[in-house]
Amino acid sequence: MTESPGRFALDPFGSDIPAESAKLRDLGPIVPVELPGGIPAWAPTRYDVLKELILDPQVSKDPRLHWQLWPEIGEHPSWGWILGWVGVVNMLSTYGGNHARLRKLVAPSFTLRRTEAMRPRVEAITADLLDALESAGADGRVVDVKQLFAHPLPMRMICELFGVPQELREDVVQLIAAMMDTSDPTPEHAAFVQERIGTVLGSLIAHKTQHPGDDMTTELIRVRDEDGDRLADEELLYTLLLVIGAGFETTVNLIGNAVAALLRDPGQLAAVRSGAVSWDAVIDETLRVHPSIASLPLRFAVSDLKVGDVTVPAGDAIITTYAAAGLDPAHYGGGADDFDAARGADDHLAFGIGVHRCIGAPLARMEALTALPALFERFPDLTPAFEDGELRQVPSFIAFGWQEIPVRLRG
Repeated sequence: MTESPGRFALDPFGSDIPAESAKLRDLGPIVPVELPGGIPAWAPTRYDVLKELILDPQVSKDPRLHWQLWPEIGEHPSWGWILGWVGVVNMLSTYGGNHARLRKLVAPSFTLRRTEAMRPRVEAITADLLDALESAGADGRVVDVKQLFAHPLPMRMICELFGVPQELREDVVQLIAAMMDTSDPTPEHAAFVQERIGTVLGSLIAHKTQHPGDDMTTELIRVRDEDGDRLADEELLYTLLLVIGAGFETTVNLIGNAVAALLRDPGQLAAVRSGAVSWDAVIDETLRVHPSIASLPLRFAVSDLKVGDVTVPAGDAIITTYAAAGLDPAHYGGGADDFDAARGADDHLAFGIGVHRCIGAPLARMEALTALPALFERFPDLTPAFEDGELRQVPSFIAFGWQEIPVRLRG
């Protein structure tokens, strides 16, 4: 892809997100960029700028109302991949009253009480996976802790939570992976994703309509507020896409990124083991330095927005750059690129903020707070089977995580 004049072309593979964030920051507080396929947008590069834009009511998430290029999206075949993110109707792509309405309908399914009720199941799945991991890593064999632990824990939890039948689970996994892959902005890939959304999630809705149960899909099918409002068919389909995807892939990366960071720094791991640094702090620092979502498309300027000396014109697109914000030295100091669990970075923006805070954040944190201590307690001699620079980023500028995390359970 060729850079447009004056626009920084983002790496569709996300090969080195921290380095790219630093280059963008050097260009200013908000920078014109080009997304995969040639989509023009603006990228905030600093913590305070991103926070202000997220909270600004003059920034919308609804392309139908506020993206000047929305009417011509069909004229650009290489832009089709963005439809899985903005061509949907859920909390990620609505504005104002519509966003508030959908959040009001969905949020009761993610109460703290319900999250806490899932803790015994998270603990049981964690124990089962650790047994399987120990068996796979016997006799010093190298094992992939992402494939065998960080991935299946949230996958099994989210599938149980939403009542996904066994025969659809692998299809769900493949759908979310295809959504996150931004390395192939072709019409064929976009068509595949759109077809799988309808087929896979449509099959889930049909199954739970015929076989209702004590699960969130059944609850979302039935949900209505005191005024009788409920999710329309399209809203239900795309709400499931959002909450299943956000509740699965992001937690995979949270757990995996924390494991990799601690294995790279035995001193910090020792501090965590001794209790000098809490697991809560590890999770916050992981979300700051390696947020599960690096950049999320798209938001839109409702009116002209002034950012320093730059004006973002009304109707332009903006990406939410969580990775760049978390690495901003103006907010986190000169060592912002360094993983330091003792930092106390609980003000990170990785879960969003205000009315845009992720409703599944308590579940993701609870899963990580269960999985990480259990893993390092079960395998006190866990060591990396990789050198610095060897881990490969998943092919995405959106997701921030490793393809594999090879380890030895005993040194």
